[in-house]
Amino acid sequence: MDASSAIKDAHGDPFADTVGDAGLTLAVGRNASLMLGTDSLIVLDESFSGKKRGRGNCCGLLGDEAKATRAIAFFNVLWAELDDFELTVHYAQGTSKDVVRVAVVRYPVEKADRPEAAAWTLRLLDRAYGEAQRRRRVKVLVNPFSGRGGAAKWYSRDIEPIFRAARCELDVENTRHQGHAVEIAEGMNIDAYDVVACCSGDGLPHEVFNGLGKRKDARAALAKVAVVQLPCGSGNAMSWNLAGTDSPSVAALCVVKGLRAPLDLVSVTQEDRRTLSFLSQSVGIVAETDLGTDHLRWMGAYRFLFGFLVRLLGKTVYPADIAVKVAVPDKAAIRTHYRQEAETRRLPSAQGRPDPSSDDEASPGLPPLQHGQAADPLPSDWNLVPYDKLGNFYAGNMAYMSADANFFPASLPHDGCLDLVCIDGDISRLASIRAFVAVEKGTFFDLPLVSYRKITAYRFVPRPRPGGDGYISIDGERVPFGPFQAEVHRGLGTVLSKSGRLYEAQGV
Repeated sequence: MDASSAIKDAHGDPFADTVGDAGLTLAVGRNASLMLGTDSLIVLDESFSGKKRGRGNCCGLLGDEAKATRAIAFFNVLWAELDDFELTVHYAQGTSKDVVRVAVVRYPVEKADRPEAAAWTLRLLDRAYGEAQRRRRVKVLVNPFSGRGGAAKWYSRDIEPIFRAARCELDVENTRHQGHAVEIAEGMNIDAYDVVACCSGDGLPHEVFNGLGKRKDARAALAKVAVVQLPCGSGNAMSWNLAGTDSPSVAALCVVKGLRAPLDLVSVTQEDRRTLSFLSQSVGIVAETDLGTDHLRWMGAYRFLFGFLVRLLGKTVYPADIAVKVAVPDKAAIRTHYRQEAETRRLPSAQGRPDPSSDDEASPGLPPLQHGQAADPLPSDWNLVPYDKLGNFYAGNMAYMSADANFFPASLPHDGCLDLVCIDGDISRLASIRAFVAVEKGTFFDLPLVSYRKITAYRFVPRPRPGGDGYISIDGERVPFGPFQAEVHRGLGTVLSKSGRLYEAQGV
């Protein structure tokens, strides 16, 4: 989502509600009024007409040749208050395609009109926030090394003003080393915060989920505290999926107005380690493209394209043995599954979570593993299938893996499934390039060479490779090259989402 789409009126006529509805229009000043429309706050001010844009024209609300009427989308209204005899509305104004900045509308209110103005202000806040929580208590974690070292600057310039204008309570802390966010989340007072907001790439949200998962009250912590990303890294998949943007300021607005929603999390076990994954697990060309180009972070998102093209020339295969517990077996059934969910009304955030009574209530930590760990004997109803010419194994819990990379268009936030893509490694280079291009075009799902299934668990056993170990990526973090196992926990985590039920990606 860009800034212009954040402020546009989504349903046509913003004045539709304003005729004949008492209490929706408030007279302010000498020749001005404020009206609550269908999707927007309508500002009518005769003094706008004919004025050029300048410092005295209501904080930059006007265009170069002003008109008497302006609309501010309710989604962009951050706060409104009546102080003494002045009504003030703070809102996020689009200053370019991908940037919003805090702007203010102020009008005097006569003493006799104060009760009416107070009631009108409450109605405005009701429309501006809807189901979203007001004045969120936010623990902000800033990774000063993210975004080529720009995260701290982006927070101060683009994010903090949005939060403060929305009257959020902020507690800001810089992370000092890898794993620091794990320590913070594990030890934090979950009753003091509604949100942990990560100014970073996708690495910090991964650490926060795992820190919450290490707590003795892990399930309660993961259900209570929403984890969000404020995009400040080279990989900003979480923000693309939940907010539809990689703009720090627009993402901040989406955190202010986001709806709480459950998110599936995945337990990945390897030897004696258990890790929570919120984004993806990969082996093959995608993992190598990501982890094998870590030294090229200075290239930004282009490092992924560079890494893909370099490895494409090698036509590498990654032989493995794989066992999969399939939930939805083919593309036709997956399409039906997705569309049924897309047509379903948004559930309250408590729904879509497993019933705690179905688990071991004496253990408030992470849910017990239903299929054991990677080091355990294979479950009796599973079969290891040899994949001698595997080119890419990619299991996704979200749709976007990076900007314009909608690898998993059928992915849903809390359907209890991972989306699994497998592609052979011995296909032609031309077919590989076509598959890469199809991801950006939105036609990847329908390619015959793409095997796409919805699964609830799997075990992956890589075979030895000539030239040494390969790469295994969990949420973009490298883990040892060896057998691992994964299973989905439906709705275990909590996030803030624009829709509350779908990702901000083209579905199937």
